Amino acid sequence: MPAVIAVIGAGYVGLPTAACFAKLGHSVTCADIVPERVRHLSSGTVPFMEEGLEELVREGLDADRLRFVLGAGAAVDGARFVFLCVPTPQSADGSADLSHVRAACDEIAPLLAPGTVVVNKSTVPIGSTVTIAGFLGRDDVVVVSNPEFLREGTAVRDFLAPDRIVVGADDHEAARAVADLYTGIDAPVVLTDPASAETIKYGSNAFLAMKLSFVNALATICEETGGDIADVARGLGLDPRIGASFLRAGPGWGGKCLPKDSRALVATARAVGYSFDLLREAIEANEQQFDRIADRLAEAVGGDLSGRRIAVWGLAFKAGTDDLSDSPALEVASRLVDRGADVVAHDPAVSVPAPAVGRGIRCVGSALDAVQGADALVVLTEWPEFAGVDPTAVAAAMAGRVVFDTRNVLDAGGYTALGLSVVSVGRPRG
Repeated sequence: MPAVIAVIGAGYVGLPTAACFAKLGHSVTCADIVPERVRHLSSGTVPFMEEGLEELVREGLDADRLRFVLGAGAAVDGARFVFLCVPTPQSADGSADLSHVRAACDEIAPLLAPGTVVVNKSTVPIGSTVTIAGFLGRDDVVVVSNPEFLREGTAVRDFLAPDRIVVGADDHEAARAVADLYTGIDAPVVLTDPASAETIKYGSNAFLAMKLSFVNALATICEETGGDIADVARGLGLDPRIGASFLRAGPGWGGKCLPKDSRALVATARAVGYSFDLLREAIEANEQQFDRIADRLAEAVGGDLSGRRIAVWGLAFKAGTDDLSDSPALEVASRLVDRGADVVAHDPAVSVPAPAVGRGIRCVGSALDAVQGADALVVLTEWPEFAGVDPTAVAAAMAGRVVFDTRNVLDAGGYTALGLSVVSVGRPRG
């Protein structure tokens, strides 16, 4: 049965959540604190890259099932369910900062109707359902945990065809009501307590982070022993106990969720007296991977990057998004700058002059513009467009002969045939 829903936050989680609930037939009001963003969304323009999302937003607006307002307080009137989808950035000690959650709760608390179900979708420390109830200070509303598992670039697909729907609450009736909002979606539903739901979210991201650090460690072994990480990963992934996802070697892992959530879980463990050494080592291995990529590039160009012009293809943390949050590409590029390199970058989703990039990295409008006069080219994001660039044009534009494909997306043979030296991650050293 259609419900009246308020979604607080129109970012990478809140906007797909609002648009997809409208798609399912609910009446949704989505709030944000940025006036320009609200204006753009009200006209059907999505401010970030997300496949299928703009079409879904326009569909919801046209059907009068979706609207956008300024401020959380303006969204909750008449809402039976209020979803919190606000940022929980990392604090200095690695724990999650709940100040945005607190601010949203302070704004909506006096406006909620008795019986409202407040649903937390923001990634929060384990035990935060109780904390949020305290922020609200209302005995006549219920707080439920409903963690999101949306990947940037495929958020719409992940919402409408999820692996699972997790709902945590001490009030079974409220938990069931939240689960019923997803009627029409065919997925297993896990009804549990709030702490377990919150742990599922953190545990999922932490496990994926460890898996990525593991495959990057195997890639290093392959480089020294003559193995090929692509074949190794395929052989591992065919084991159903392991699975093929998140077994692609690269320059490191990043994005909005994995680094933040992994560190937050380490902080949570520390707070309860457990040293989560396994996860801490995976995080440290990822930091080492950024340095290792810079080391290998320096080695390939003769040992010193100072004064070298380095072309970088890719800045977003992965293909399919324009998000630069904790991007491994930026981490590596910044290390190149720190070593004295002149870094010129191109990313098809990052607009020039890209002031948000900073860090001494110059951005240009095309892949070929980036390689003009470059001593080396390093591919840091797996955009399929890079595989389509003509190797002959690249070779003609470059001053040097080194191509370092950290994502293994290029046709290495096409480059080596032109006399270029191709360095790869997880493949035998040439």
